[in-house]
Amino acid sequence: MREKEKEREIHMKLLSINTHSLIEENYEKKVKIFVEAVARIKPDIICMQEVNQTNTAALADDSLKVNQYVIPNATVPLKADNHAALVAKLLREAGVTYYWVWSAAKMGYDKYDEGQAIFSLKPIEEIHDFPISKVDDFSKWKTRHVLGARVQGLPDWYYSVHMGWWTDEEEPFQTQWDKLETELYLRKIDTKVWLLGDFNSPSVVRNQGYDYIRSKGWHDTYENVKIKDTGITVAGIIDGWRGLIEGNPDQLKGMRIDYVWCNKDDKMLSSLVIFNGENEEVISDHFGVLVEY
Repeated sequence: MREKEKEREIHMKLLSINTHSLIEENYEKKVKIFVEAVARIKPDIICMQEVNQTNTAALADDSLKVNQYVIPNATVPLKADNHAALVAKLLREAGVTYYWVWSAAKMGYDKYDEGQAIFSLKPIEEIHDFPISKVDDFSKWKTRHVLGARVQGLPDWYYSVHMGWWTDEEEPFQTQWDKLETELYLRKIDTKVWLLGDFNSPSVVRNQGYDYIRSKGWHDTYENVKIKDTGITVAGIIDGWRGLIEGNPDQLKGMRIDYVWCNKDDKMLSSLVIFNGENEEVISDHFGVLVEY
């Protein structure tokens, strides 16, 4: 069978969500909501941002490390309250097995080891973890990393991305994006690359992050899809946006800042916002994005 015919047979569900974990009120209830939805929907790949653990928590025991892909030379060990480890454990108890990787990037809110995680229904075979910020200092909250994974039986790479702001003079979006693309170029990846996450760039704001990504040839999967909704992933003012949108009534109504980008113009089936109070209950200050192709 030719490669193009094989590609057409692949049917995938991808989920991206900035979890805001441990910080959320009613955290335990929201984790349960998330796990129940994931166990039902079974996304093939889940990319999570702001995946936290308490810096002072005890080390995780082996019961939390099942199916974990351990990053070589990781400087921050897994702790007992790690959000990714808890989600993986609860999913196993619900009868759904995910393989997963978590990587810490920085200290958040002066108390959390903040990082990103990727979950996959197929075993993870290779990871790619790298900084995109000018500073790569765990103690600096503006430090940004990208975490990618390739899974068994698929050539594609899936990356969890959490970007800074276009207007940040210390850590501008454009510089971070350029470093991200340079890393991918040096990796010499010649297959599909999917970038999922919180890009902190509203789709309606011209000549900033959103337009810059498109100018580089990346495809916003929301724009090339048969079934979609409003795409809004943030309602109102959230951490990081205070002072930036209070005077903008249009953005206060909601922003689309969480995306799934692809380096190929792939034919998408659907792009739906999830965990927004209409399609599953709210679990974070960000809603999730669930795409199918």
